[in-house]
Amino acid sequence: MTGAIDQVGHVQPVGAVTEKIEGFFDTCQALGLTGTQGVIIPQANRGDLMLRPDVVTACEAERFHVYAVETIHQALERLTGRPAGHRDPQGQYPEHTLLRLAMDRARDYWRMAAASPADRSGPVGE
Repeated sequence: MTGAIDQVGHVQPVGAVTEKIEGFFDTCQALGLTGTQGVIIPQANRGDLMLRPDVVTACEAERFHVYAVETIHQALERLTGRPAGHRDPQGQYPEHTLLRLAMDRARDYWRMAAASPADRSGPVGE
């Protein structure tokens, strides 16, 4: 993934997007294309692409992928295969969403950090 994200989660356009994609493609091709490799780019850069014919052919054959996203939520969903989730009016994310998992994990860490050393059950992640 290439790009910057603003304060509200919009993925910002970047320079040299074609060169970045082709460089990563070349690396993947040297290691062997598996059909699972690809890149995530800002949607705003989609019209800027001038990819080499070999990259286009690999994309058409689904051996390499170029995904364009507008928001970090879309990028997270693409990377994880799991819905990111949206907050409800109470500020909660639906169960089984990526952001619910992140909030639950953060809450666990905060509770552990607030506990006295004697109350801690073990290393983070246990």
